[in-house]
Amino acid sequence: MSADTPDARRETAAVAARYARRAGLPADRYSLLRPEVWQMVQERQRAMLRLFVQAGLTDLPRLRVLEVGCGAGGNLLELLRLGFAAEHLAGAELLPERLAQARAVLPPAVTLRGGDASTLAIAPGSLDIVLQSTVFSSLLDDAFQQQLADAMWRWLAPGGGVLWYDFTVNNPRNPDVRGVPLARVQRLFPQARITHRRVTLAPPLARLVSPLHPALYTLFNTLPVLRTHVLAWIEKPAS
Repeated sequence: MSADTPDARRETAAVAARYARRAGLPADRYSLLRPEVWQMVQERQRAMLRLFVQAGLTDLPRLRVLEVGCGAGGNLLELLRLGFAAEHLAGAELLPERLAQARAVLPPAVTLRGGDASTLAIAPGSLDIVLQSTVFSSLLDDAFQQQLADAMWRWLAPGGGVLWYDFTVNNPRNPDVRGVPLARVQRLFPQARITHRRVTLAPPLARLVSPLHPALYTLFNTLPVLRTHVLAWIEKPAS
């Protein structure tokens, strides 16, 4: 599937429809006031910071970053708080209403782009990090997944990488998403060196136990089999 083909346009339209159906979720489903949400976020942040150190990504203000599917800008705000420079951050978002939300909360120096990220005119080798967070699990067309992965890989400078956070298992109650196991990630980026760790207690279980006592999140999360997401650094070799 090449960029801007009828098949690509159908998949982007389908993605928009899938996200529209999520409007029926409870308004506070992802609120940081919920004990399971703040624990998921803090766990992911700790794992991400360890990954940065392991990968030698310590000069954060220098790094050039684009988030694919930046939504309302929450992850980019998080990167700003961690020390990334606004003028080196960019986001791409398919849905106009979410892009407007991001624009309302992010500094003007952050570049935001609308439309299908795989068709963006981004110079090859111009980025140090391309971030995706639970985007690929919403792409149900394998060819479109590969098209986007190829674009992300092309944008990366040697030694840079894709920062990947997504779930690996299917949700039988939600046909609009599909888990992306690590083997699939490796097929999407066959030339990469991948460092990964399993994170995030299965959200249905987290929503059940965390309100009883926040410590139960940590207790259940000690079992790797109950972790449903992968945080990965997908590195483009320097040579």
